[in-house]
Amino acid sequence: MSTIIAVVALALYLVFYFTYGKTLRDKVLKSGSAPAAPSERLKDGVDYVPTSKFVLFGHHFASIAGAGPIVGPAMAVAWGWLPGLLWIWFGNIFIGAIHDYLSLAASIRYDGRSVQFVAQDLIGKKAGKAFGWFILFLCILVVAAFGDIVAGQFAADGRVFSAFFFFCVAAVITGFFMYKTKLGLGGGSIIGIVLIVVAFYAGQSLPIAASKDVWFAVLFVYIVIASALPVNFLLQPRDYLNSFLLYFGLAAGGVAAILSMKGFDSIPIFTSFSAKVIGGQPSPFWPTVPLVIACGALSGFHALVASGTSSKQLAKEEDALFVGYGAMLTEGFLSTIVVVSIAAFGTAALGDKLMSTAALGRFVNSYGTMVSMTLPFLSKSFMALFAAVWVSSFALTTLDTTNRLGRYLVQEMAMPIKDKQPGLYGVLSNKWVASIIIAAFGVGLAWTGNYTVLWPAFSGANQLIASIVMITVAVWVKKKLDPKYTNIVLIPAVFLWITVTAALVWYEIVIIPTHFVEGADAKKMITGVVVGLITLVMLVLNFIMVGAVAKNFKAKE
Repeated sequence: MSTIIAVVALALYLVFYFTYGKTLRDKVLKSGSAPAAPSERLKDGVDYVPTSKFVLFGHHFASIAGAGPIVGPAMAVAWGWLPGLLWIWFGNIFIGAIHDYLSLAASIRYDGRSVQFVAQDLIGKKAGKAFGWFILFLCILVVAAFGDIVAGQFAADGRVFSAFFFFCVAAVITGFFMYKTKLGLGGGSIIGIVLIVVAFYAGQSLPIAASKDVWFAVLFVYIVIASALPVNFLLQPRDYLNSFLLYFGLAAGGVAAILSMKGFDSIPIFTSFSAKVIGGQPSPFWPTVPLVIACGALSGFHALVASGTSSKQLAKEEDALFVGYGAMLTEGFLSTIVVVSIAAFGTAALGDKLMSTAALGRFVNSYGTMVSMTLPFLSKSFMALFAAVWVSSFALTTLDTTNRLGRYLVQEMAMPIKDKQPGLYGVLSNKWVASIIIAAFGVGLAWTGNYTVLWPAFSGANQLIASIVMITVAVWVKKKLDPKYTNIVLIPAVFLWITVTAALVWYEIVIIPTHFVEGADAKKMITGVVVGLITLVMLVLNFIMVGAVAKNFKAKE
C-alpha cells in the first residue's frame, strides 16, 4: 500500500504540473509576453533582487512549508489515513496550486505589491483595509503556532538548535561566496553542501540544553533580527541550503515509500466521521478538516509569501510556474510522505494528543524508521535527527519570513498617518519597531503554551485568507485577464469559503468555551480570550470582504 500511494501521488503531481499548470501559464496568464519583472524594474538590492528560480524555489518552499505540511497530516490521521490524504490531493491540485500560482502572478503584475494592495485595487478601499487586518492577525497566529513547535523541539533535543545555529552560519558563508565572489551559484552550492554536513556534525557533537521559555526569548530576538536583514544576507542563502534538505528528505522518503511495499498497519483507512481531533472534542471531518490540515493541501499564508517576498525576487514571470505552482505540488507530495510514513511505520493513533507537538514527534520517528528499514545504510538515529532539523529549519524560515511580511504590513498600514502624525508614522515605519510588534504578540501567545487552541486558530485563519485571496484572484482573472477562465478559480474558492467559514463558527461555539471551564489556568484563559476574539473579528471581516466582492464582481472595469 505504501508503494501504491507514493507512486500515485508522484504521478498525479507530475501530470498536473505539465498539463494544468502550463495551461494556466500559457492560456490564462500568457506569461511569455508579460512585461519585465518587478525585480528588474525596481531593483534596490534589499527587497527587489533578481534571483535564479532554483535559488528562489528553495526560499519560497522553505517559507511556505514550515512544519505545516507535516503537523497537519499527522493530526488528521485520527480520522483514518484516507480522508486526510484525499483532502491533501484534491485540495492541493484544484485549490492550493491554483491559489499559489495566480496570487504570485497577480503580485508580479502589481509591481510586487501585497495581496492586500491587489484586493484594494480590485474590490475597493474598504475591503483592502479589512484584508490588511486579516493578514496582520494571521501573521501573529503563524508566529505563535510555529514558535511553539520550534521552542518545543529545541527544548526536547539540544542537538536540533545547535545544528540550526551552525546551519545559519553556513548560510551566511555560502551567500558570501555566491554573491560576492567569482565562484557564483555553482561554487557557492558546493561549499554550501559541505557546510551542511559540517553543521549536522557540529550540532550532534555540541548540543545546547535550555528550557522552553529560554528558547522563546531566543526565537524572539532571532526573528526580529532575521526579518530586518537584507534578503540576500541570510534569508536567500539559508533557504537555498534548505532546498537541499528538502531534496534529500523528499528523495529518501519518496524512495523509501516506493520501495517499502508495506501495508498501512498502524492507522485504519477510516475511524470515525467525528473523531476527537481538535481539543479532545468530537470533530466532524467536514467542515473542520481545514482547521487541521493547512499547508500541504492549501494555505492563504502562501499568498502572503508569494506577494511579500517571492514576487520581488522572480527574475521573470515565466519562472512563477516553477516557483509558485511547483512548490505547492511539492508540498503536497511531502504531506503524502507524512501520511505514508505514519500509516505504515508509525504507532497507534494518539487521539486528542495529536493536537500537540507529539504529532511532529510521530512523524520524526516514523520517517526515521521508514527510511532506515528500506535504506539500511541510513541509520534510524541519523534520519530521525535529520527529520527534526529539517522541520525546524523550515519552521524557522516561516517564522522570520512571517515577521518580515508582518513588518511590511505594519509599515503599509501606517501610511495614512504619514502627514497627520509624522512622529508616530516614523516609529511604526521603522523596520525594527515594526518587526518587534509582530514578534512580541506572536511569541507572547506561544509562551502561553496552549497549542490546542493555537493550531486550529492558525489553520482556520490561514484557510479563510486562502478563500478570500482566491475570490479576489477570480475578480482579477475576470477583469484583467480573460473572463472565460474565471470559474476555474471562483468555484473552488466558494467551496473553500463555505467550508472554512462553517469550521470557524464551529470552533467558536465548541472549542473556545472549553478554555473557561472550572479549574482552567490563567494562561489557558488568556489564550482563549485573545484567540477567540481574533477569530470572531476575522469572521466579521470575512463577511464584510465577501460582501464587497459580491458587490463589485459584476462591475465593469
